[in-house]
Amino acid sequence: RSSLGRLNTIRVTAINANRPQKHIGLRSVSSLGKNHGSSQTFKSSMYLRQFSAAAIVSIVASGRGQRSPVVEDDRFFVQELASSGPIVKATEVQSTSPHAMLTPEEATQKLRNLQESYLVLRGRGVLRYDIVQLPSNNPIEDDHAEKLIQTSPPIALHDQAGSSTTSDWMFWSVFDGHGGWTTSAKLRQVLTSYVARELNATYKASITTSPLVTPSAASVDAAIKQGFLKCDHDIVHESVIKAQKANTKSAAADFLGPALSGSCALLSFYDSRSKDFRVACTGDSRAVLGRLNPNGTWTAQPLSEDQTGGTPSEMARLRSEHPGEPNVVSHGRILGNLEPSRAFGDAHYKWARDIQDMVKKSWFGRSPLALLKTPPYVTAEPVVTTTRVMPGKGDFVVLATDGLWEMLTNEEVVGLVGRWLEENPVGPKATSSTPSSWAQSLLGGKARPDTSLPVHRLQGVNGQSGQRNPIRRQQWDIRAGDERFVVEDKNAATHLVRNALGGRDRDMVCGLLTLPSPYSRRYRDDLTVEVIFFGEAEACGDVVPNVEASAPRTARPKL
Repeated sequence: RSSLGRLNTIRVTAINANRPQKHIGLRSVSSLGKNHGSSQTFKSSMYLRQFSAAAIVSIVASGRGQRSPVVEDDRFFVQELASSGPIVKATEVQSTSPHAMLTPEEATQKLRNLQESYLVLRGRGVLRYDIVQLPSNNPIEDDHAEKLIQTSPPIALHDQAGSSTTSDWMFWSVFDGHGGWTTSAKLRQVLTSYVARELNATYKASITTSPLVTPSAASVDAAIKQGFLKCDHDIVHESVIKAQKANTKSAAADFLGPALSGSCALLSFYDSRSKDFRVACTGDSRAVLGRLNPNGTWTAQPLSEDQTGGTPSEMARLRSEHPGEPNVVSHGRILGNLEPSRAFGDAHYKWARDIQDMVKKSWFGRSPLALLKTPPYVTAEPVVTTTRVMPGKGDFVVLATDGLWEMLTNEEVVGLVGRWLEENPVGPKATSSTPSSWAQSLLGGKARPDTSLPVHRLQGVNGQSGQRNPIRRQQWDIRAGDERFVVEDKNAATHLVRNALGGRDRDMVCGLLTLPSPYSRRYRDDLTVEVIFFGEAEACGDVVPNVEASAPRTARPKL
């Protein structure tokens, strides 16, 4: 995320130069990474939160090939080992870490290690959601959160007959940390609660006026923004007050950690009564809607815009807010350093110079940025968009940190999910014996005869709607073409990540997954992907694990 100097290349010396090598065509670029979401025993990730005016309901290596990836002179390739055993290196825990090429089976295991899937059996417009994470940093700096709140009086509306109508509020979020994992972890713990409290107050105030009146769209958007800003204020500013009161360096480390690192946030809010799907974006994570067309193809509709120092609207905003500072944005970065123009934490872009001097003198920290004049330069205020989803048309939404969008376009992502749906069931009644029943019903029982992605591609424009193109495609020397994609996973999010890393090119996939941290960060970012499937079904339960698309594991804490 910040400017990063060139890392030393990895060199594997036990190589026979006469052995054949496969060139994969990767070029090294300078970039920085992201952190790991805390986990619980495998159960629904939509867990409980208490609010004053809303009732919460429970939702819940043998046989290794003798090949090794090599990074040398800005090239990435696979070469056979001269010796019969893998290259090993002692680690800090007195064990060994092999540096030999992962087999396709090992690569698949690594891809699926952090996958989760849940069936939503509540009959309120959502059928299922899939999640996967793939670390590049160690620990991963990405995080995510999912919560469900069932509203009750006085939040629930009343119909003309006076009957109360409850609604499900569903939240899905991904957090893209930078400069450490503490900010994204903090957001996982608290951001949805901040937003839900503001929404609770807004709906309560509206219904006080009339039990038949819902809050205006503008007031709901304002509540979400207020939740973001209050959360960031507590992270950045209240933490300093708490650290001063505690007056110890250990306490300061606890309080100031989330302020000193940073994180983008992409939070979605679905109201099952109105079918409105709101996306609040702070930073450069992205949400895209897939909607089925009458001809059986899908359309990709962006629900957010990347917010960086290179986004024209963000550049204009920053220059308007900081007149007389020509370097407020330089080379696509804030003050020439930070890429996201909106983020949580990142206190060195928000604290006044005297606060930064005090923090450094009293506890720890770095000197203020040389170009710092009129902070704050970075805000956590999100841009909120609203879309009416159509469960009857089989809409789906993909939320992902920017690691995915560095590799795939919006249209490719939507097309890949569309192809996946043709071979996989979605919903509570789907079974492995009817792999395409749901998708086929939407398509009128017709299957596509070819292997191209079933997506409508806009002609004459890049289709990104102000969003950045996938930079890794040039770095990896990948040619465009749908023939490189495969369907091998039961989890739709894992399916996207596999194809982002190379799809049918197994050497590419295995090589990228073999590279160890921190060197892997120069070739792929941390990845967090969520796919939410909408549809109509009868209520027959709550939220339950979808075992066949989830890793068979007991989740562990972050540290």
